Amino acid sequence: MNAAAEVLIAMTDKADNSASVLIVDDETEHAQVMCEALQRIGHECDVVYSLADAEKKLAAKKYDVIVTDLLMDGRKDGLEVLRRSKALNPPPPVLLVTAVNDVPTSRQAIQEGAYDYITKPLDLEDFRAQVNRAVEKAQLARHNEILAEQIIDRGGFEGIIGRSPAMTRVITTARQVAASDIPILILGESGTGKEMIAQAIHSASRRRKHRLVAVNCPAFTESLLEDELFGHIKGAYTGALSDREGRFEYADRGTLFLDEIGDMPAAMQAKLLRVLETGEVVRVGSNEPRKVDVRLVSATNKNLEELVADKQFREDLFFRIKGVTVTLPPLRERREDIPLLTHFFLKQSAERHRKEIDGVQPDAQRVLNAYGWPGNVRQLKSTIELMVVLSQGQNLSLEDVPPDLRRGTTAESATATSLGGVPLDSITKQAILQTLDLCNGNREEAAKMLGIGERTLYRKIKEYGM
Repeated sequence: MNAAAEVLIAMTDKADNSASVLIVDDETEHAQVMCEALQRIGHECDVVYSLADAEKKLAAKKYDVIVTDLLMDGRKDGLEVLRRSKALNPPPPVLLVTAVNDVPTSRQAIQEGAYDYITKPLDLEDFRAQVNRAVEKAQLARHNEILAEQIIDRGGFEGIIGRSPAMTRVITTARQVAASDIPILILGESGTGKEMIAQAIHSASRRRKHRLVAVNCPAFTESLLEDELFGHIKGAYTGALSDREGRFEYADRGTLFLDEIGDMPAAMQAKLLRVLETGEVVRVGSNEPRKVDVRLVSATNKNLEELVADKQFREDLFFRIKGVTVTLPPLRERREDIPLLTHFFLKQSAERHRKEIDGVQPDAQRVLNAYGWPGNVRQLKSTIELMVVLSQGQNLSLEDVPPDLRRGTTAESATATSLGGVPLDSITKQAILQTLDLCNGNREEAAKMLGIGERTLYRKIKEYGM
């Protein structure tokens, strides 16, 4: 999504944070003044003049914000409106309108869950500003609720977060092959979550009651990797004071995950191939083969076909390990998953560091969505954790986004396309189309990314005949 196009969309419509507001006030004229003040900035208002009518409205319709007078018909019915609203799911923010001598009661109401209060006579600018802040709070809460629902409803395929078509295909393939013993080769850039896919496959397999054992091949020299995989007997070399089983034996009846197998030395490739063909390992220093029953899952960020062509990877081993290939997309190719991942990592980090952070403000989320993420999901996770640790507010804001990400997003946006001489309507239409495509047609998510209200987006879609 081009940053300039986002700005142009915002310029063409002022109702960026339009919301549904219920106004409750027994003074007809005062209620109408509040309604008109909010309608002028794009909000949709319903007005009622009693507690009974407010209860009917709340039962029939969901509101983003409620504005209620504290005193109606000589009673503090505004407090009852507050109590009714707290029973809703989700409860909308409630803004109390009160006389100066009722301020202590209003403060007590805030302790009971009211969002804020404002005193009469109203300063309409302050009133609109307070309502807008309440709208932003409500929209953020709703956004977080949707993300939380999506995280919970991810089919039990442990560790995998993503609703994009690319990730849906990955999960579908992985589920289909999990129950078999066929070898699996997971391809993808560093940080895309290859080990998490391996864990999910193991958890869904018949071997799940036994171990998943992971080995990072580049972490060992050739001799150490052989010892790590196959083990050794006492006296095999200086310092071998006792027998030791290798990872193959340790993973018996379970799953062995060989990460970055493309970096495995040539001599070790030949030894690995022998084990896969015979189902037997020989510990270093021994002549006695030991039977192992292991399901192999391998992963690499390299192009193994090119390595085979360059004689850097054995062709026979390549065909042995690639029973089924699962290719993980980089994060930049599944941007619609970024808000979901952001929310998940935020909750994880906030709990770990004991911080009360509710969500991510829309302008900050737009920067996160637009960034290229060369380090993929791993980089996003570490970035969110850093933002959580350094944040001083209840929500992660644009100021919490690391400066290099903001600069990177600006540079990407600036070079993405040339807008000179292009009609404004064409730019706006293209921006909407691209964002809808990015969000897989999810209009609510697209509106948030574009920084406009859902009703504004619906109107634009209708206007442009999309």
